[in-house]
Amino acid sequence: MCQSAARAVGGGVHGFASALTSLVGRAGPVAEVAGLLGECRLVTVTGPGGSGKTRLAAEVARRVADRFADGVWLAELGAVRDPSQVPEAVAATLGIGDLPGTSVAETLAAALSQHQHQLLLVLDNCEHVIDAAALLCARLLPACDEVRVLATSREPLYVPGEARYRLAPLALPDPDDPAGAVRAEAVALFADRARGADARFALDDQTGPVVARLVTRLDGMPLAIELAAARIETLGVVQLLDRLDDRFELLTTGDRTAADRQRSLTATVQWSYRLLDEHEQRVFRLISMFPGPFTLEAAEAVAGEGAGPSVLHLVDCSLLAPPRTDPDGRSRYVMLETLRAYGNRLLAEAGEQEQAMAALAGYALAVATQAAAGLQVGATEIAAAQWLDAEDATTRHALAWALDHDAGIALRLAVALAPWWLLRSRLVTEYPLLREAAGQAETGSDAWCAAQSWLGRMAHYFACPARALGHFTAIRDAIGDRPPARVLADCLSGRSGALADLGRIDEAADDARCALAVARELRYPAGEAMALVDLATMAFHAGDFGGAVQLARQAGEIPADIPGWIARSGSDIVTGALTLAGDLAAAERSCAAGLARARDVGDLRNLARLLIRMAILDLGTGRIQDATKHLRQSLQVTGRTGGQAETFDGLDCCGHLCAATGRPADAITMWAASAALSRQHGFTDPPSAVRRRAEPLDRARHTLGGGRARAAEDRGAAMSVAAATEYALMLADHRSQPPAPPGPAGLSVRERELVTLVAQGSTDVQIAAELFISVRTVSSHLDRIRAKTGCRRRADLTRLALTAGLA
Repeated sequence: MCQSAARAVGGGVHGFASALTSLVGRAGPVAEVAGLLGECRLVTVTGPGGSGKTRLAAEVARRVADRFADGVWLAELGAVRDPSQVPEAVAATLGIGDLPGTSVAETLAAALSQHQHQLLLVLDNCEHVIDAAALLCARLLPACDEVRVLATSREPLYVPGEARYRLAPLALPDPDDPAGAVRAEAVALFADRARGADARFALDDQTGPVVARLVTRLDGMPLAIELAAARIETLGVVQLLDRLDDRFELLTTGDRTAADRQRSLTATVQWSYRLLDEHEQRVFRLISMFPGPFTLEAAEAVAGEGAGPSVLHLVDCSLLAPPRTDPDGRSRYVMLETLRAYGNRLLAEAGEQEQAMAALAGYALAVATQAAAGLQVGATEIAAAQWLDAEDATTRHALAWALDHDAGIALRLAVALAPWWLLRSRLVTEYPLLREAAGQAETGSDAWCAAQSWLGRMAHYFACPARALGHFTAIRDAIGDRPPARVLADCLSGRSGALADLGRIDEAADDARCALAVARELRYPAGEAMALVDLATMAFHAGDFGGAVQLARQAGEIPADIPGWIARSGSDIVTGALTLAGDLAAAERSCAAGLARARDVGDLRNLARLLIRMAILDLGTGRIQDATKHLRQSLQVTGRTGGQAETFDGLDCCGHLCAATGRPADAITMWAASAALSRQHGFTDPPSAVRRRAEPLDRARHTLGGGRARAAEDRGAAMSVAAATEYALMLADHRSQPPAPPGPAGLSVRERELVTLVAQGSTDVQIAAELFISVRTVSSHLDRIRAKTGCRRRADLTRLALTAGLA
């Protein structure tokens, strides 16, 4: 090494600017990279632009500086435009002069090896000169035993002996733990930088949830979060979140002293995009259409068969996250939302959006069609359901586009997805989509009939038996005198279930027998099984429990792999019939087997129904705690899915639980709520349910006396579904102590009115409209109510209203 170099090289940290802000949320990565440098001579930190690689490298350099007698040296390569100048940039950093007739790389290797200099060389921002940086490392490391290299790049160097560390975004808040959001790394960074931009900023109950959503939308990327925080004084956190759809216009003002590529979100993403070749850029644009995780096969379906190698390179370049294996066993890639937004913008500029969306819709239809066939076979049901779970974002996005652009694909896609929607209880949001798609089809066509059939099943599940009957009757009338077909068996079976819920048992039985005859004529095992389950239901309602068991078991013995949901419906009927026939041991075996199958596949409707059956069995054998647990689980499931028929059964079961535990007033209230809500939704109480509660209801009325019994009954009859469900959950949890009703000096008349509306399930917007006040005023009132009562959640306010007689 020349004398100037000898003077330049020394201990300590060289070339790094002083840190003017704290490093938030990177303690783990700093320790891990420092550890890797103790084991490996070349460590490359990779990650997308704006992930904080340079800042991490600086912190690691300071952490490990005392390991290197000749110090840690930063060679900033971001400004190097000519790859051939990389060795010169490093030599200049170390103060190593040229030697005549020798390449700079050879001079570097000779100088560093001659005196056995022990140093760490940090090569920052290698991605645009990646080949030159890799060649330099390949030359230096074998020649200089005491030299180690820490590189930062958007892709690895691919040099032998390289240890790669992919820097992940900051940890995001857990959506299931709102209270813990302030501890999330991404939230902590935003709060720290926002306080620097506006000293008045504070995380509190109002700003905290908004910040949590904002940093999640920004993918936990430090640069994007810091750019957003810089806007806090001029926009406020709510407007920041509202304007994130225009993030590339919004997040433009950063550190004036930073490199150009780090002064705006656009510049940061553009830097990476321009390093791709033309084909890779096209693939990046096209796969940005995926709204969520996607497989390599999906990428090739949208971007062309040759897209595979480009996708793999995009992973190397940190423009895609490495593949993860989902529960369906398939590996999927993920593009950050910010990168997707940039790709979508480029797609629009290139006029490629329609072509990309048409290809995406075609892929989604192929997946949904294949998975739908798998859902109809018990052996493949779980795998098919998990496949559609994983593809949910893609199929939803494709359907939304197809509804506006391709009615044929929209209808076929919606029909293919319908059995999965039903399995996952996705009725509230998906029923209107299927109805819209069906509205564009020719009445009586095969696709129209299939759509009407699934609409009927959805309506039936959602406690609308009259609407369900309308859908199934429309099919029957449309096909008229056509030769018997499977769609006829399905619609007659659907009519049977709807008629039974409306109390028209004789008509229901007639349709079920006709469905059975058609299915047997067509040799249609699934239709035959469903018709037998329907006939078992009729027998159950008529009190013929032995006949119900025989028919349901006959359905399960059909020599074919019938759809799992039919088999689980049969388990429900068998369990109920055996219970009322007094064979509790057999009923429990049947119920346990059905519950296991429902849990395995995620059949939420039958899970809720069978949990109620098990709770009834628990009560029959004196297992009160088990009954309480199973009832709560059922109510929680139906609370998520909106399965109101199952909710009404849960309220009825809660009445039996209260009767068995010496709470006659609550028993009457729950039974009254169940009966009133069933009537409101067009249901007729099954005769078996009426018979079962007749005796305990009489006892409860006798215990209370006429006046108190009527008061309890009136209270239940006036409850909304939300209030009744919340009250049942409270009754089914002995550990839950509702807050004491406020005294005369507690809540004002207006505050009591607000609590009542909350208990009735009204949102803040609905309350504001009801009381002719602003949403902000509603929020302020509710904050005061929470402060007075200690009720932090809306569920607590609902319980307060119920126990205080306000609802």
